[in-house]
Amino acid sequence: MRLHEYQAKELLAAYGVAVPRGIVAAMSQEVADAADYLGGHVVVKAQVHAGGRGKGGGIKIVFSPQEAKEYADHLLGRSLVTSQTGPEGVLVRRLLVEDAVAVVRELYLSLLIDRSRQRPVMVASEAGGMEIEEVASRTPEKILRVYIDPAVGFQSFQGRAIAYGLNLEAAQIRLAAELIGGVYKLAQSHDCSLVELNPLAVTADGKLLALDAKVEIDDNALYRQRELAALKDHGDEDPLEAEAGQLGVSYIKLDGSIGCMVNGAGLAMATMDMIQAMGAQPANFLDVGGVASPERVAKAFRILISDPAVEAILVNVFGGILRCDIVATGILEATKDAEIKVPLVVRMQGTNVEEGRRLLAESSLPVTFANDLGDAAIKVVAAQREMRH
Repeated sequence: MRLHEYQAKELLAAYGVAVPRGIVAAMSQEVADAADYLGGHVVVKAQVHAGGRGKGGGIKIVFSPQEAKEYADHLLGRSLVTSQTGPEGVLVRRLLVEDAVAVVRELYLSLLIDRSRQRPVMVASEAGGMEIEEVASRTPEKILRVYIDPAVGFQSFQGRAIAYGLNLEAAQIRLAAELIGGVYKLAQSHDCSLVELNPLAVTADGKLLALDAKVEIDDNALYRQRELAALKDHGDEDPLEAEAGQLGVSYIKLDGSIGCMVNGAGLAMATMDMIQAMGAQPANFLDVGGVASPERVAKAFRILISDPAVEAILVNVFGGILRCDIVATGILEATKDAEIKVPLVVRMQGTNVEEGRRLLAESSLPVTFANDLGDAAIKVVAAQREMRH
């Protein structure tokens, strides 16, 4: 779960990380009032879950309350398109109004989880303000990584090592080490999968200030981060992903056109890989899980068929706790009031497979059965191509 920038900064400030003064506003007059309160010369920033806001026109420095209001009138209630949103963009509902800051240097600092090493890693660079992937590709020598043993925790010498690696002045070393320690404490206390400050600015008066911030919470830990879970902005989510989240199934919208419904994350990944190997692209990741009722399967299948990008559907089930006949019953329930207008390929194995196949075969659905995953991928891609022609 990702927090908005203003939410992330409030959290960072509670852990001793300095941030600019800021006010969140949802109406243009509120933006003007905030700019007036902060002195007129401010930065106005769209609060959406997307990177590249500056290049997309979602961040602007203004010099008066009137200019802030005009910019807010232009942006609020409209879709902001960035390199990360796609052509449909993201609706702007709130703006963050902040002090404009005189910046001498822009640095990069983040804490994330290195899953290959199974531990947190602090990543820092002197090349702040840029995409870290671009820095790593062009100038990898500018990337500093410090791994943290979770059994020992973050040590003060590690903070100083990062500070020296960023070539900070002597007077800033202690400030930087304390700030880095605060970032780690925040991540540890709130189950963060990512805390990113980009840029972390060195100001004209020698201070360190987080000008932009991203904080992401591990979804699997939200049950013990209830206060943060309540901050989730469902308005920025894909509608189908939001519906799936309320249902309790794992669904991620992708850019392809073959819809997939699978039980088990590993099987879902293998299914998507096989579809790609056949020269097509999956439209989604959808894992209904190992324990599901016909009603839950029906709701999940409705999500799948309601996606207009789906041109063919592959159901790949290995029946165990989730029996094949339950999946078949759920599909039939879902299609009582929603016609399937695309080919449906079903591969079933496991518990009650004969009953599951019988239920689908005796229905009026346009079902094609497959014997194994490879056969299923071949058939669903062929059916999609036939539909297109």
